[in-house]
Amino acid sequence: MRVSGFTILRNGVKFGYPFQESIRSLLPLVDEMVVAVGDSEDDTRDQVIALDSPKIRIVDTVWDMSKRVEGMALSEQTDLALEQCTGDWCFYLQADEVLHEKDHDRIRAKMRRYLDRPSVEGLWFGYVHFRADYDIRDTLGYLREVRIVRNGVGIRSRGDACGFYRGSGRPLRARLFGGTRPVGAYVYHYGGVRPPRVQGLRVATFHRLYDDGALGDVPPDDQVDDWVYDYRGCVPYTGSHPAVMADRIGSMDWERPPFNPVPRWRDPYWWRVRLKKAGLLPRRWAD
Repeated sequence: MRVSGFTILRNGVKFGYPFQESIRSLLPLVDEMVVAVGDSEDDTRDQVIALDSPKIRIVDTVWDMSKRVEGMALSEQTDLALEQCTGDWCFYLQADEVLHEKDHDRIRAKMRRYLDRPSVEGLWFGYVHFRADYDIRDTLGYLREVRIVRNGVGIRSRGDACGFYRGSGRPLRARLFGGTRPVGAYVYHYGGVRPPRVQGLRVATFHRLYDDGALGDVPPDDQVDDWVYDYRGCVPYTGSHPAVMADRIGSMDWERPPFNPVPRWRDPYWWRVRLKKAGLLPRRWAD
């Protein structure tokens, strides 16, 4: 069994992505690690080289910022990385997603189990999302996503590169049936944990990748407002973090507003969002 890891990066240092931790968490599980590094304004590429792993293969790319429907530039870059993979399985992590070492054996076992079952096109993970701090869990993020896909069967990235589909256009959904199986492990998603200044800059810039943002709407860095974290839908997190995150967590140097959680069962906002995502409420009712 040969496993390829792949990810995409652009301005990872500037926007505070834990991309080194993400790559390090995946390296023990793969035979090669394809890193598509976009045209960055910082030393992201040098930081990937600094990981000093013979498994890492950098692919230099240029992002087409005009491809803005549903964040298409992101899926295009993901496909460029996927095309470079040579493994039987292709294991994707986004730059703010990290694996826990306690799950390594389980992940390996599931890839071996389904290797010779071509009807299984992908494997999906549950998600633990964090917001504002490493001890606050966001319960309103997506619950599961496919992160391991079979190579050579026409699977591509879709939308803003959060999921995958077959070349025929059929979604590769994270469900128990329909060509995917659960790994029984979690991806730890740290995209919501950054200094407020960095998060404000990232959100302002990221907005340009979608068709509802204007190409020239990002102000100079020193004019971007600090991000104001919203704790709605959040609960305390008391579990462990991946070991590769220890230094980043220990170096947290910003203060967050006080966190006074509300039990989900009596949080009307939580119910509105969950019902909306289940298609049981109009989208506008979740605001």
